[in-house]
Amino acid sequence: MRDIRAIHNEADYEWALGEVEAYFDKTPEPGSDEAERFDVLAAVISAYEHQHHEVPDVDPVEVLKFAIESMGKTQAELGLIVGRSRASEILSKKRHLTLGMIRDISAVWEIPIAALSGAYDLQKEFA
Repeated sequence: MRDIRAIHNEADYEWALGEVEAYFDKTPEPGSDEAERFDVLAAVISAYEHQHHEVPDVDPVEVLKFAIESMGKTQAELGLIVGRSRASEILSKKRHLTLGMIRDISAVWEIPIAALSGAYDLQKEFA
């Protein structure tokens, strides 16, 4: 596996985010060396975020709504990341975020994985 290193500071963190972002333009083939590299980078990023970027326990859907309302993001942009109908279902709590969606949103919108990975309840009719 090429060029993976521990994250010791914000510069290393930014490097790792840039490396992971490249995989969203060209998704690696599952089981390939590149897919393995993506998984290791995601784990290293997550560990660094957990240690250095304190994230309070919040509802991941509320985090997405905050990004849409306050960070200049749109539901349409979320739809480009996770699928148009899925974006609507997620925001209305009819569908849970998957690990892949969390990784994709984190990389594209630069939201810590921990902020998107908390547990939340679906609407009762969809639970």
